[in-house]
Amino acid sequence: MTDDRTPATPARWSGLLPVDDTALAVTDSGGTGIPVLYLNGQFATQGYWRRTIAELGPGWRHITYDERARGRRSKRSADYSFEAAVRDVDAVLAARGVDRALLVGWSYGAFVAAHHAARHPERTLGAVLVDGAFPYDWLDEAMEQRIRKQFRQWGRFMPALRLTGLTPRMNAEEMAESNIEIGRISRERELGPVLDRITVPVRYVVASGSSLGSRGDEQERIRTSLDAVTARNPHIEVGAKVASNHGAVLRKDFRAVAAAVHAIAATHEPTG
Repeated sequence: MTDDRTPATPARWSGLLPVDDTALAVTDSGGTGIPVLYLNGQFATQGYWRRTIAELGPGWRHITYDERARGRRSKRSADYSFEAAVRDVDAVLAARGVDRALLVGWSYGAFVAAHHAARHPERTLGAVLVDGAFPYDWLDEAMEQRIRKQFRQWGRFMPALRLTGLTPRMNAEEMAESNIEIGRISRERELGPVLDRITVPVRYVVASGSSLGSRGDEQERIRTSLDAVTARNPHIEVGAKVASNHGAVLRKDFRAVAAAVHAIAATHEPTG
């Protein structure tokens, strides 16, 4: 006896997803299109993706979420580590019944997407990495102290901003530690092998100029590390080099991000 029932179309859903000791605010557009999972910047929210989502349109299944203690609804946690962020990708996809997704990550989210793609190629259609996941040794003792000082200074303004959802419900020390941890993960000896292991299609969208907290041409020097990556791994390409800076890329160059998503999807289309 065969089951002739047609699988139900995934419905739109928005709510809190329990994960470990916390809960994440998740939004799933539903539908039968290719699932696209958006991975936010380190302290950003899912709202940053609205222009990219609008540009792609309703033919895709858009899944966004706010990481631990980010946004207005995601809950606090005892674990804000990078590994927790990577685990949360699996938790969100499993909860939404998605076997394989196309990952789109900006900044910190690009690192998360790269690690997930390297570890789980069978569950990853490909990845778009937006101005992040550059293997470069930018963290030293002086930089670490600079980061801690910056977050202590910013800490006095955070309580008021938390009410708007613009800053996470993490204290200045927790935010500094998260930033320092990504500096260690960025080191060429750490991130280089991760990128070399990727076997799914990846497109980088690379911004220009500086980013918050950077000085001079620091950010552009970091971006040059991508040349060696693309030379070693044929699965990884630069989809676009855009004019906007790190903080403005999703606002000003969302069309380039959407074009990179289309390029990844095209690699899975039948030929002939």
